[in-house]
Parts: sequence; structure tokens; C-alpha cells
Amino acid sequence: MHIFPSKITKTFADESMIRYNSTRQISIEEFKTPFLLGIDPKNRWVRLSQVVPWDELAQVYCRALKDNFGRPAISPRVVIGALIVKHEKCLSDEETVEEIRENPYLQYFLGLEEFTHNIPFDASLFVTIRKRLGEAAFEEINQSFLQRVEAIKKEQKKTTNKKSTKKKSTDQEPPKEKSEQTSNKGQLILDATVAPADIKYPTDIDLLNSAREQSERLIDELYQPTLGKIKPRTYRRKAHREYLQIAKKKKKSEKQIRKSIRKQLGYVHRNINTINVLLDQFTGKDFPLSFMDQKTFWVIQELYRQQSLMYQSRSHQVEDRIVSVSQPHVRPIVRGKAGRDVEFGAKISASIVDGIFFLDHLSWDNYNESQYLKQAVEKFKKRFGCYPAQVLGDKIYGNRKNRDYLTENNIEFLGQKLGRRPKLTAEIRKRFKEAAKRNQIEGGFGLGKRRFGMDRIKARRTDTSMSWICTILFVMNLVHWLRDHFFVPNRKWLWGMLLEAHLYFKERIERIFRNVLIKNAFA
Repeated sequence: MHIFPSKITKTFADESMIRYNSTRQISIEEFKTPFLLGIDPKNRWVRLSQVVPWDELAQVYCRALKDNFGRPAISPRVVIGALIVKHEKCLSDEETVEEIRENPYLQYFLGLEEFTHNIPFDASLFVTIRKRLGEAAFEEINQSFLQRVEAIKKEQKKTTNKKSTKKKSTDQEPPKEKSEQTSNKGQLILDATVAPADIKYPTDIDLLNSAREQSERLIDELYQPTLGKIKPRTYRRKAHREYLQIAKKKKKSEKQIRKSIRKQLGYVHRNINTINVLLDQFTGKDFPLSFMDQKTFWVIQELYRQQSLMYQSRSHQVEDRIVSVSQPHVRPIVRGKAGRDVEFGAKISASIVDGIFFLDHLSWDNYNESQYLKQAVEKFKKRFGCYPAQVLGDKIYGNRKNRDYLTENNIEFLGQKLGRRPKLTAEIRKRFKEAAKRNQIEGGFGLGKRRFGMDRIKARRTDTSMSWICTILFVMNLVHWLRDHFFVPNRKWLWGMLLEAHLYFKERIERIFRNVLIKNAFA
């Protein structure tokens, strides 16, 4: 049986430029594999394995397990390496395990001694790992990575100094005094963003419908036909039909929306009363609902209270508004960005030092990021042993309270000055150019959301979501280091090559124009 018809195969055979191979699948024994050639030392995963401080990260991981869980059964390097692979390639938990099973370079990165077709662990272990590793653990991981980076930089400086000409002892700089060593150094860049959660865009009708469906599920679990009583009525078919009537309309009037909300509120209120009656029938010590179902029932009651309050007051604002039944900790964050007025997720305040990301604060409630500038500066001092010389931040960070704090610690704020905007002088333009370095953290947030999946956090718990965000920032630091110090090892050489190419083509163009002028002169 041929895949192509005879006429099509004939035309393929007549054309000399097209070469068609048979679609017969060869056997596994005939397929040639590159495993006998060994591992390429220039591969990115091989290079990255040399940078990651595995021993220090393993100690942090074991300390996180020692508090509540005891001795880990799987190697810490395998666990941490799998997390890095997952977020660097932006894969799901199941796809990450399969990718590791198929790729020998990833198995080498995880520290395995030989290639194996078996999976390193079950994909469900990722959830347990995210529960165990918190913000403090990732702070230690980031700090150990930073120490490893500094050690590599010192080794590179030693090798460059050996290759260069040796200076005389008189030319060496005198040792710095203690006052100079403790002076302010470095530059701290601050900004805040939102890591949106993986939830449906919340509307009042959709939230009430999901609450009604969850309450109907709880009624089905609590009802016991052995008691000989009639099953309580929920009107679920009628309620679902009325929800679809309003949900399928492209244009909805305010009157139609209010009428649908009133009906859904009635169904949810009826189901809540029914659940309370069914719960009263259980008098034993064992509670009939599991912890997750009990939490869902609490969320449904609070959601009904908020929606009924907004319906009666004809408003769309309420304190600690619930926007998801499955993730009740998610809050609406008003941002005012173009195309996204409101985002639903965790708001994070982060900082960049020499291209390395640090997480300073994370909260599910909306907050003013300017109040955490002092906390970010103190964390900088704790990490590097001194205050920063300069702080770059948005206009919101430049209030008088923050400026007074920075002035007390001899820190320069490169943001916009208070008062009227001054005239553009050479000094002001230089200051604006220096403040434009803040675009680095804006680009870092954009890279994290486009490349590493920070625009949709798929974890469903507060602790696992926090671990997800911290892992993304750590992987971004690894990729930044790998890109800057391996793929472009010598930037002076690169700029020299570009300059030589520019001069070469400039001479060629001048020669061509000179020949054209000579020909025109003798024509």
C-alpha cells in the first residue's frame, strides 16, 4: 500500500531536485545513535553543571527536609536539577520527567553516572518539593549561587593576570583602609510586578455558578440514602440552563446581569442551608467532610456573603474579594497598565544587582511597593556586607521618607527629583542616562513572563506558588550567567572583529565610488 497516489509519486520521481526516501520505519538496531561518541563538553547543560554549586544547594535542600520530613530518599542534585530543567525549558511536571528520561545531557546535568531509560522519580514529587522549599530556602540557594559566581570571577581574574605582563611591586595599589572597605558599593535596581495565577477571568456570574456547582457536589457526598429520607432538591438543571442563557449572550445589559446574579444567589443560599442541615445529622466524632471539602464550603459561604453585599449596595468593591473558588488566596491587583488594568496573582518586589535577581517581598494583597525600599536596602547590606552606592527606582520610590533614609546612609537616589522638572543641561542628561539603567529590571520581568512562564503560575497553593516564582528567578540568574560568561566569553574581541569588518567594508565602498568617478571623468 502506497502513501502517495501513483500520479503524485510519478511527478516526484520525474523531478530531479526532489529526493524522496521510503517511509519504511527502520528497526531500533539499525538506527545509529551518538552515545558512543560521548558527551559534548560545549553543550549548555554541561557548562551549566560546572557553575551550579551542587554541594551548597544540597545542604540547603536537606535542611529544608530535616525540619519536618527526615532523610530524603532521592538525591538532592536530581531534585534541584529537575526543577532547573523544568523552568528553563518551561515544561509541565510530566513533560519534565519524560524529557529527562530521553535526553542524555539532562541526565548528565542531574549527576547520573550512566544513561538510563527509567524515569528519575514520579512527576507528582514536584508538588511535594514545592511545598517543602519556601522563600527562605531559595534565598539561601541564591546566596550560595552568588558566592560561586564571585569565586569563578576571582579565578578568571587570576588567569588573566598571569597572562598579562607582571607589574612591579611598586606599581601595586596600597591596601585599602577599613573605612574604604566598609563604604557604599554597588548599584541596586528596584521594581515590582505581578505574577498572574492560572485562573479564569473572574465575573460575578461565573463565580456564583462555580460556587453553586461545588455546593451541589458537597450535597451529593453528604446525602446518605440509607437514612430513608428524600434527597434534597437543588434545581441544578434549571440553574445551569439559566446560567447558560446569560453566559452565551455577546452583549449583556446591566438589568440582565443583575437578574441572573439574583437567581444564582438564591440557588447558592438554598444549597448552603441544605448542607448545614445535612451536617447536623452527623453526631459522631468523625466529620463527614475532608479538610479540602470543608475549606471549599467555607469559601462558598464567604463568596456568597461578598456577592450578596455587592448586589445589595450596587457596587463592585469589597474587602478581600474572592476571585476564584479553587484558589481563594488570589486577589485582584489594580495595575493601570496598558491592556491590563487589573491582574490576578501575587505581587512581588524584586531587585537586581549586577544582573542577578533577588526577591525582596511577595504578597497576595495589593500594596505600595515604595514602603519596602528600606527592606530591600537592608537585605542588600546583609547579602554584600555594605550599603549600595546608588539606588534606581521608579517615581513611586522617590517619596520624602525614602529620600531621607537614603541620605542618612549616604546612598544616591537616581530617580526623578521632587518638584518641577528642571531644564535639560548636560548634568541632567547624564543623570537621565544613568537612570535609564532601570530598564534592565523591566526587561528581566518581561523575559521571565515570556520565556520562563511567570505570566501564568500554575501552582494552586500559596506555598507552592511562592516556590514556583522563586525557582523562576533562580533559573533566570543561571541563564544570565551562562549567557554572559560562556556564549560571549570575550566582548573586546567581538567588538574588535566588528570594527575590523566596518573598516573593511568602508574601504571597499570608497574604492567603488572612486572607480565610478574616474570612469565618468574619462567618458
